[in-house]
Amino acid sequence: MVPNKEIKKLTDLTSLITKGSTPTTYGYQFVDESKGEATFIGAYNCSFDGVAKMDTKKWITSEANEMLKRSKLAYEDSVLCIVGNTIGSSFMVEQSILPANINQNVALIRPVKEKVFPPYLKYAIRSPFVQWQVIQEASTQAQPSLSLKQVGDFKIFSPPLPEQRKIAKILSTWDKAISTTERLIDNSKQQKKALMQQLLTGAHTQRKRLLDDSGKPFEGEWEEKRLSELGDISSGGTPSTKQPEYWDGDINWVTPTDITKQDSIYIESTARLVSLDGIKNSSAKLLPKGTLLVCTRATIGEMAIASHEMSTNQGFKNIVPNENTNIEFVYYLLNFYKHKLISKASGSTFLELSKSAFEGLHFHIPKFQEQQKISAVLLNADQETVLLEQQLADLKQEKKALMQQLLTGKRRVKVDDEAVA
Repeated sequence: MVPNKEIKKLTDLTSLITKGSTPTTYGYQFVDESKGEATFIGAYNCSFDGVAKMDTKKWITSEANEMLKRSKLAYEDSVLCIVGNTIGSSFMVEQSILPANINQNVALIRPVKEKVFPPYLKYAIRSPFVQWQVIQEASTQAQPSLSLKQVGDFKIFSPPLPEQRKIAKILSTWDKAISTTERLIDNSKQQKKALMQQLLTGAHTQRKRLLDDSGKPFEGEWEEKRLSELGDISSGGTPSTKQPEYWDGDINWVTPTDITKQDSIYIESTARLVSLDGIKNSSAKLLPKGTLLVCTRATIGEMAIASHEMSTNQGFKNIVPNENTNIEFVYYLLNFYKHKLISKASGSTFLELSKSAFEGLHFHIPKFQEQQKISAVLLNADQETVLLEQQLADLKQEKKALMQQLLTGKRRVKVDDEAVA
C-alpha cells in the first residue's frame, strides 16, 4: 500500500503551470529555420513515448518570440504536457530545442526541483495512473481538452527524491534501448532501399550483380519484357451482396484495405470471406498460392503475395507467374517502380490502372536464377527489419509494464544499488 503522503497533486510539486498561445497572423509570422528566432512547440511535436518529434518544426520571428516570451517561454527541465488534440502526451524540455515557445495546446509545467526530479515528472505524467486521470477528465469535455486546473489537480506517485532519480534512471535505460532499436530499424530500411537501387536499376554496366551457385557473378543482358510476359494477369470481382450464400464462406476475398493494413510481403487473411458459389457466379476468380495481388484502383501500387488460395475484388490486377518468373522478384520490382504504375493510371473520380495499361508496362528482367538470388537478398533484408520491429514492440511493452509498477508504488526500488525490490 502506497502511503497517502506519497500521492501528491502537480500543484504541490510545481511552481508554474501555464498554457501557450499562437502569435497573430497580423504582423507576426512563421518562418523557416534560417530566419527564425525560436522553435514553436505544439501537439505535433509530442508523442506518447515521451520523445520530442522535432522533425516537424515551426519557427517564429524574433518579434513574435518577444511578444510571447513574457510568460510562454519554455525553460530547460520544464515538462510540456499536451492539453489539446493528442492530450496527455508529454516530454521534457532539453537544451537542444531552446529557445522555444509553446502554443495553446501545450501546458508548461515547471517543477520545484527540491520536490520532484524533472525526468521523473516526465515519466510520471505518462504513467498509466495519470493517463487514466486524463481520460476521466477529458471525457467531461465536448471537445477533448484539459484545463490548467485539471492538469494541476492530477495526482502522481511522489516517492523521496533519491527513489525518483533511480526510477527515472531505470526507465531512461529502456528509452535508450528503444531509441537504439528505432535507429537500427531506420538503418535497415535505408540499407534495403540502397540494395533495391543497386539490384533493380541502372544500366547493366552499373547494376550490382550477385553471385550464381558456382560463385561467379551473373552475366548477360537483362531482357525487356511486358508484365503480360511474366504470367497470366486477371482482374477480380465482387459477388452479389443480395445473395447471402455467396458470402461468409471459406475463401479469403481481398480488398485494397486488406493490403494497406498489413506490413508483410505475404497476405494471410482478409476481413471478408466468400464462398465458391460466389466466385463461380461473379467475375471474381480463385487465385492460386503465390499470386501477386496488385492494387490498381485508388491505392495504386500497393501489393502482396497470396500465401494460399484467395480471391480479390475488382480493384486488383493479379499476376499468376509462369515458370520463368519468380514472384517475389516481381513484387520488389513493382514496389520499386510504383511511380511507373501510378503514371499510367487515369480517371476523373479516382485513378485506375486499366488491365491493358498494366499488362503493357515493361521492365528489364534477368534470368530466373538471378531473379531468385535478388529476391532472396531483399527478403532477408525485410526479415531483419521485421525482427527489429518485433524487438521494438517487446521493449515498449516491457517498459509499459515497468512504468505501471514503478510509477504507482506497486514496486519499490532500492536506492543503494540497481536492484528492484
